[in-house]
Amino acid sequence: MTTDFRIRAAEVIRIEAEAVAQLQQYLDSDFNLACQLIFDSKGKTIVSGMGKSGHIANKIAATLASTGTPAFFVHPGEASHGDLGMLSAEDVVIAISNSGETPEVLTIIPVIKRLGIKLIAMTGNPASTLAKLADAHLCVKVEQEACPLGLAPTASTTATLAMGDALAVALLDARGFSADDFALSHPGGSLGRKLLLRLEDVMHRGAEVPLVPETATIKDALLEISKKGLGMTAIVDHAGALAGIFTDGDLRRILDQRYDIHTNLIADVMTRRCITAQPQMLAAEALQIMQQKKINGLIILDDSGKPVGAMNMHDLLRAGVL
Repeated sequence: MTTDFRIRAAEVIRIEAEAVAQLQQYLDSDFNLACQLIFDSKGKTIVSGMGKSGHIANKIAATLASTGTPAFFVHPGEASHGDLGMLSAEDVVIAISNSGETPEVLTIIPVIKRLGIKLIAMTGNPASTLAKLADAHLCVKVEQEACPLGLAPTASTTATLAMGDALAVALLDARGFSADDFALSHPGGSLGRKLLLRLEDVMHRGAEVPLVPETATIKDALLEISKKGLGMTAIVDHAGALAGIFTDGDLRRILDQRYDIHTNLIADVMTRRCITAQPQMLAAEALQIMQQKKINGLIILDDSGKPVGAMNMHDLLRAGVL
């Protein structure tokens, strides 16, 4: 006999989808209170649970931590044997137990209360001991488990995970947590890698660097700017060190003055004190400088003060930093 496993799988997905959808009815004043307790906390958020709830608690802690809420997981069994020393009065504890009567979880509640730590419970039983002891209770009750025996935590753990995600994202939104903030806690991810780029990874170098000597005319500098396409050119002295910079913006500022681009030297109109950077500087740091100084490009210098690179906002845009 051939079994079509998809039939049971479809039923599981239907049950779990309904369980998550029904959570909306539990987004009551206690949900707001739970968010406020975490938002106002000067400490960390500790998430704890036993068994399958422990696995879910671990993931919720990780999600909170990566979205702007400092958090970590504590195993309730280990907590009873010393790990409660990690907690401080400024922390908030999220205790997860579907029944609300898990012995290992209930054992640590008196210590949490004695320390004056705010307690948020996630249970499927609002009348449970854990729910009643909590400062805020998040109900994750489900009508049925997806397991046909009604034994394996399935729909209940899915619902709990979804409630944890709702909590984390609501806090993320309240904190104004941005993509840049996310990247800083995910340096191994693609977004993080972009923000960890250094200028040497994105800058133009060699013959692509716009460069003219101090003895060049304004016309020579304009031709170099047009040729290299970065909206600027570096001006160097006889030793090759940076003497100044001339940009498209500088050109607009001198248009109403009586300069002859064919005879006047670029040294007469260049900006001598200009913002520069080093190849090892983070691209994200360079972006911050450019935004603060309201400039569109940077000349990158080596340790001897000689230009070795150049970049502008378009380069940061292409690299995904902007």
